[in-house]
Amino acid sequence: MPASGAAVALTAGLLVTLGAPAAHAAAGATLPFASVEAESATTTGTRIGPDYTQGTLASEASGRQAVRLGAGQRVEFTVPRAANAVNVAYSVPDGRSGTLNVYVNGQKLAKTLAVTSKYSYIDTGWIPGARTHHFFDNTRLLLGRNVQAGDKVAVEAADVQVTVDVADFEQVPAAASQPAGSVSVTSKGADPSGQGDSTQAFRDAIVAAQGGVVWIPPGDYRLTSSLNGVQNVTLQGAGGWYSAVHTSRFVDQSGSSGNVHIKDFAVIGEVTERVDSSPDNFVNGSLGPDSSVSGMWIQHLKVGLWLTGNNDNLVVENNRILDTTADGLNLNGTAKGVRVRNNFLRNQGDDSLAMWSLYSPDTDSSFENNTISQPNLANGIAIYGGTDLAVKNNLVSDTNALGSGIAISNQKFADPFYPLAGTITVDGNTLVRTGAINPNWNHPMGALRVDSYDSAVNATVNITHTTITDSPYSAFEFVSGGGQGHPVRSVTVDGATVRDTGTVVVQAEAQGAATFRNVAATGVGAAGVYNCPYPAGSGSFTLTDGGGNSGWSSTWADCSTWPQPGQGNPDPDPNRNLAKGRPATATGSQDVYMPGKAVDGDANSYWESANNAFPQSWTVDLGSAQAVRRLVLKLPPSAAWGARTQTITVLGSTDGSAYSTVLGAQGYRFDPATGNTVTVPLSSGTSLRHLRLTVSANTGWPAGQLSEVEAYPTP
Repeated sequence: MPASGAAVALTAGLLVTLGAPAAHAAAGATLPFASVEAESATTTGTRIGPDYTQGTLASEASGRQAVRLGAGQRVEFTVPRAANAVNVAYSVPDGRSGTLNVYVNGQKLAKTLAVTSKYSYIDTGWIPGARTHHFFDNTRLLLGRNVQAGDKVAVEAADVQVTVDVADFEQVPAAASQPAGSVSVTSKGADPSGQGDSTQAFRDAIVAAQGGVVWIPPGDYRLTSSLNGVQNVTLQGAGGWYSAVHTSRFVDQSGSSGNVHIKDFAVIGEVTERVDSSPDNFVNGSLGPDSSVSGMWIQHLKVGLWLTGNNDNLVVENNRILDTTADGLNLNGTAKGVRVRNNFLRNQGDDSLAMWSLYSPDTDSSFENNTISQPNLANGIAIYGGTDLAVKNNLVSDTNALGSGIAISNQKFADPFYPLAGTITVDGNTLVRTGAINPNWNHPMGALRVDSYDSAVNATVNITHTTITDSPYSAFEFVSGGGQGHPVRSVTVDGATVRDTGTVVVQAEAQGAATFRNVAATGVGAAGVYNCPYPAGSGSFTLTDGGGNSGWSSTWADCSTWPQPGQGNPDPDPNRNLAKGRPATATGSQDVYMPGKAVDGDANSYWESANNAFPQSWTVDLGSAQAVRRLVLKLPPSAAWGARTQTITVLGSTDGSAYSTVLGAQGYRFDPATGNTVTVPLSSGTSLRHLRLTVSANTGWPAGQLSEVEAYPTP
């Protein structure tokens, strides 16, 4: 949701860019760092989450999990790639500050990471449905040495409880050199120690360098007021880890002739609350046409870029925008030909990226290949009105309250507002754990939402090549969020993969229509479709089957109740036994020793196949395709069960019909001396829904026997 200017797959613990469907670009930004989740690392602390409840610490964490450290406790990361720097996302209790000690391969560094609650725990009581939020922050450190893949870097709580979320490991290049002919801010009196006020020195350098480059050498520079009159100039630093400007208002101007290029330094603010009447932004207003912002580290501001006026053909790329109390970037009307691409945004207090067509429409502009993590109030990406706009190849994860991964909306907030028009292209995006309960509606918001909030959606909306994974609620939502029953029309969803959605694939609450083609769903929590327009009697929503759809044909039958998250809701234990309690079948069973006995959690009960009838097979349906890395096979642990060897083949299937061999026939030794337990490792590429064990021999009894079959997603 807008905040006025002047008036987010986790795989093996790594934050990775998930592949978009074939023939399309990978979703998300190309990042200079690799991230490792704390919950996947070794720790002496306590893992928290998963949790999707608004207002809880874990609900705002990446992956909805983190690690809480008491004083003296640590989390040790395995470095995924060569690096010489680390950034850590963390939270400390409100009102507290302290440090994290840092260890490299067991050696304690003299440097520490500062942690504080100063920039966290934001209250926005004027926003309906908001609660205290924005619990996490980021802190960074140049290690002063190189580490390699496989090395160990640990952080240890020194003097305060710290909840560690994720660590980013980066190989930071050497500081850049001053460009020939540039004007250094230090030549105009800027103080690189950060003690003196460098505002006037920056202004003087900008005047002196018209048509050229203002050079910001390595150092820390304090500005006490904003810059304006910035035009026809490049502001360039030695790199975001070296040149840092400390100010809560960097550029604030209503207009510019343009050709402004801001690149390769950090702007770090001191914004500790959200005050929408204050322009506490990196850029507030206009840079003018044909300008660019690139390679910037932007942190602790209200908004990264709040753009009004003429910003035609602006390019915003390769930036990091962290810990803003409101939006990361908002094109607040008038934008033409703006390209926002390959940026990383984390921990926004409102929409991470937004276009809001107030006063005049945003036109022919796009958000492309951005990675967005943990917007803790509102959406990952929001399009509020505008003409001929595009949202392409973005990766959005872990939205919290009042937000979808992507929202295409006619919510106006103020007038004059320009509704959606022309063609809105939403292509190649990946949404992970996105969507949330809206406390104002008291029902869910989908991972991707089309919302006729204040007026009908009449634009052509093309949603193509989408991947939605682990949405806690629905995948696609069509709603008139203002409760007026405005229609949603002319929507096409073509080519989507939906995995483990908590409730439904389509949540239709508005009158209107959409065509669905080639949408494949697995692991649907409740039903394929919820089709209950609001207000009741406002008109029906027509879903046209364009062909190629699968896995979501059922419809929720009772419009008086909301489907509850089912199978797609995260299990509280990330190391869970995927097979426990799941439906099991067998080619044969003996007496009361039925196949379900092997997944009932009791190692003393067991399945036994028909006797003297090898081979015999036992099969369990895991409910959805799962990455299975390890099987644990058991017989009753009693010494009465003598040692025996069973010859077992492991097979898998994604559809329950065609099975392929995962592991060929092997003899597995069950011995009461070792608990009658056998561990079977599986390769990292093993993905299956139906797990089948075929027993072809047993040296202890003429039948297949298993008391527990446990399947785990971890090695």
